[in-house]
Amino acid sequence: MKFEFPYTQLPAVMQGPRIERRRVLIGGSSFWGTMQDDGQLRLDDGRLVDAESAHYLPPVNPSKIIAVHISYSSRSFETRNKPKPTETPTYFTKPPTSLNGHKGQILKPADCKYLNYEGEYAVVIGKTCRNVTPDEAWDHIEGFCPALDMGLQDFRDTDQGSMLRVKGADTLLPIGPGIVRGVNLFEQTLRTYVNGLVVQEAHIGDETIWGPHYVIADLARHITLVPGDVILMGTPCHSRSVDPGQIVECEITGIGRISGTVTAIAAPRAAALGVGHAPTDSPEVRRVALGFDERVPDRFKDNLRQSKAVN
Repeated sequence: MKFEFPYTQLPAVMQGPRIERRRVLIGGSSFWGTMQDDGQLRLDDGRLVDAESAHYLPPVNPSKIIAVHISYSSRSFETRNKPKPTETPTYFTKPPTSLNGHKGQILKPADCKYLNYEGEYAVVIGKTCRNVTPDEAWDHIEGFCPALDMGLQDFRDTDQGSMLRVKGADTLLPIGPGIVRGVNLFEQTLRTYVNGLVVQEAHIGDETIWGPHYVIADLARHITLVPGDVILMGTPCHSRSVDPGQIVECEITGIGRISGTVTAIAAPRAAALGVGHAPTDSPEVRRVALGFDERVPDRFKDNLRQSKAVN
């Protein structure tokens, strides 16, 4: 492992057996359940539900969602042309209202041009955490989820410091379908798909710059993390914009696969009245939304072009 503060032993949250907890909506009510080996979801009240046809809710109820800007070496090479973007991690937040469930709609307003995907793994806090060391941080993790940290890059000119509208709009965080523990995260591969074609891929252990234990210890120096809080751990290279009708998925081997469909909606009514800063298509916006194609593998670029051609 090349990332800072490698763990000294396999943490309990990554020791088997694998356990996956999901939350579903049935008859207007929310229920938790545990995935079974036969692919069914056993609710806590004993009922069995077909996991494939279930209506999924986000498996988290966070007081806060904190995201790492860059934590994969391939992303740092693409955006900064160096293996490490900054000496220590930097962060932004997403509001809990950005949460979205498995197979949900990811909304792209008509006045926005650039809606970028970022496949990530999310860390879910299981115990209140403050003033811990990296080794101690593992004991405060409930588990891991696949996530899509979607972003409306059109607002980057005005919100680059906060990322509020870029990353905080409703539906821009599909997460789930479940929270998983009992899997060695650093032996897994993350892949993002658009219309079934791979557009991002990274072996987590090989590309990680800062592990979740380092990030949690860093944040918890000054911010109390409470059960249900979510930390998004960054994305590998080749974050690009997608269009209405395209299906975006993030798969993490051994953990799961989250899916969402990009859906067009009208521009906000206040936009026609000139309220707020309008979305822009500036050089800075395009720099981030379109990326640096010369620094990413050709297969990702080819697959993205193919996905748009058949959409």
